[in-house]
Parts: sequence; structure tokens; C-alpha cells
Amino acid sequence: MVWRRAIPGDVTAAADALGDPVLVPSDDVIWGAPMTRTAVIATTEGPAELGVWEMQRGACRDVEVDEVFVVLSGRAVLTVNGAPGREIGAGDVVNLRAGDVTEWVVEDVLRKVYLTPTAGG
Repeated sequence: MVWRRAIPGDVTAAADALGDPVLVPSDDVIWGAPMTRTAVIATTEGPAELGVWEMQRGACRDVEVDEVFVVLSGRAVLTVNGAPGREIGAGDVVNLRAGDVTEWVVEDVLRKVYLTPTAGG
């Protein structure tokens, strides 16, 4: 994970900022061998965090923190709290609440920019 303090006027290429791929813990894998990469782009004096997250092909489950994200590229089917899955792709904005149980099924590498009021995007 890359940690950076925001600098006014700074430009960060999302793909260049992402850290090394990390395997999703086996207890969370539904199928495949999904890996994620994260870059924290900015933190504030408070607990907010802005970053970029990417998941490669595969499927996994997670328990979320409060988060709003915008999909930059790729596509996935996202299931939240057992509701029917919804396909998400570039330009979609998603709001997740702390404690939401999600399933991510990624066919094309999914990259998003996220904002969380607490660390852990």
C-alpha cells in the first residue's frame, strides 16, 4: 500500500500509484485466486482516506467500511447483503455502509477511486 499526503495541484496516475498485488485471504475467496492492489492517495488531519483500489479476476466476499466509490475501469457484479447482484462498471458511483457484507465477482480488472471517512478502503 502506498501512503501519500495530498499536495495541492499534485497529479497522481492511478495505475502508477498502486502497490504490489496481494492475494485475497483464502477464507474470503469464492472462486479463482483474486488479488487486490491499493494506493492511499491522500489522508487528512481527520480519519478520512482517499485512494485507488483494484481487484483482478476472481470472486471474493468482504465486510465493508463506510465508503463511496466511483468505478474508473473494468466491470464486476457486486452483491450487497444478499440482494440480487448488480453489474457495475466505469462511471458508476456506489455507496457502501459499515458492516455491509459484499460479494465481488470480477471478470475484467476493476479499478475504483474511493473515499472513506475512516481508514480501510
